[in-house]
Amino acid sequence: MKNSLQTSFAKFLTIIGFTSFALCIGFSAQAQNMDKDDSIYQGLGKKEGITKIVNDFVPMILADQRIAHFFSKVKKEEFSELLVAQFCELAGGPCQYKGRDMYESHQGMEISNAHFNALAEDLQMAMEKNDIPSSISNKLVAKLAPMQRPIVSK
Repeated sequence: MKNSLQTSFAKFLTIIGFTSFALCIGFSAQAQNMDKDDSIYQGLGKKEGITKIVNDFVPMILADQRIAHFFSKVKKEEFSELLVAQFCELAGGPCQYKGRDMYESHQGMEISNAHFNALAEDLQMAMEKNDIPSSISNKLVAKLAPMQRPIVSK
């Protein structure tokens, strides 16, 4: 009886062990898949599509009388490269943004909500010009929205 009970208990522990192991692997795989959601990146047309959007976006903000003065000293090509990397990374792509953080970049500029919204409008127009579905453009804007807090100071 004692031997049978020990054998049953050992089988029970083995089953629990395998079940726990399988669950851990399943959750780990699910977490990795969640971390690697690149649907926005794909919807934007990958890096090539993001580059096209930025190539339309930058001239728009440089011409936008509401915000152009903030960009008067910007090196257009370097700025464009940083935006491509930033949008690519935020969208779940393989790029890595290596620019300054948003607080540091905008410190002392006295940017208002109206300025921030003007920039967002220009980005929306650039995405529309590149036929990005609103479902995708809204997702990118949602990823960018938390940047408002460190950017807006007025």
